[in-house]
Amino acid sequence: MTYQYTLYNEPFQAIKDGYKNVEMRLYDEKRQLLSIGDYIIFVNKTNGESIEAAVKGLTRYKNFDELYAAYPDKTVIGYKPGKVADPKDMLRYYSEASIKKWGALAIEIEVAER
Repeated sequence: MTYQYTLYNEPFQAIKDGYKNVEMRLYDEKRQLLSIGDYIIFVNKTNGESIEAAVKGLTRYKNFDELYAAYPDKTVIGYKPGKVADPKDMLRYYSEASIKKWGALAIEIEVAER
């Protein structure tokens, strides 16, 4: 199955440049449909550019605090070296109530070469 998600420019570029290989999302009804082996087409909200990635792993967490703790190398989740990684950054995208209701999902990805 192939899905399409939009991303802001910075995380899109991080995937394209090869240092972000874990996409973080709410574990809502849409993400519950994902399976290992699926593909995600990420579309850059800024310029419409797209990139396809294969889903290599899926791990559910109670919240983004747990998800961040599971990845000591924060570059894999999109933080540049030297940048402070904070789970509260996810509040830009999701409300505390929705995080509490659904939890968080780490989607391990690999840029596809199809």
